[in-house]
Amino acid sequence: MNLGWYWDSTHSNKKSIGPRMRIVGLTGGIGSGKSTVSNLFKAHGIPVVDADVIARDVLKKGTGGWKKVVVAFGEDILLPDGEVDRPKLGRIVFSDPQKRQILNRFLAPYISSGILLEVLKLWMKGCKIIVLDVPLLFEAKMDRWTNPIAVVWVDPETQLHRLMARDGTTEEDAKSRINSQMSLDLKRTKADILIDNTGSLADLNENFQKVLVQVTRPLTWTEFALSRQGAIVASISIFLGIIICRKCL
Repeated sequence: MNLGWYWDSTHSNKKSIGPRMRIVGLTGGIGSGKSTVSNLFKAHGIPVVDADVIARDVLKKGTGGWKKVVVAFGEDILLPDGEVDRPKLGRIVFSDPQKRQILNRFLAPYISSGILLEVLKLWMKGCKIIVLDVPLLFEAKMDRWTNPIAVVWVDPETQLHRLMARDGTTEEDAKSRINSQMSLDLKRTKADILIDNTGSLADLNENFQKVLVQVTRPLTWTEFALSRQGAIVASISIFLGIIICRKCL
């Protein structure tokens, strides 16, 4: 469940999470089917860094994020085992923009660090292409570090009905959660790749095959040079160049 966390760019250094490989930005809106698309990437062997998973981790009992949230929202948001009652916290922040901002401010440093760590792990493994699955990609200004950007889109009516059916919420509650995010129609104008998910699962799978071709195209020279393999090739080239120069002297 996305609690509406926000990556504030002031908590991060652009050079630290720059394009060390091809980082595909994946975003959408609540109820758009972004998680389904994320799973399709995983099924095709493309690693995914899921910001929601990291957000859940930083709220685990005893963590720095957990401590700050408990201080801000009180022990009433805790379950009997001491873990955060995420649905309850979600209802609080979705209905109150100010409290949502407080939550975002507290969790942003932990989430940004978690995302950076996962990206670095994948870089060390030699991954050339990864997907950064971030619900608030544009709101958090993380789109500047991803290319291309894929947006999972559905029309507003479909989004509302799917969210109500999925979570069993009222129309009022569903609209409140949808309105807390940037509209999908606005997000689609910022997309490099638009994934229309208004149809069936079979339609989505068909559309995804086209997306896969775009995402897995050969790396540009810049992308390769900044990948782990590119760094190794560059190091070897420099080493050989030094040896050749010494022999020439």
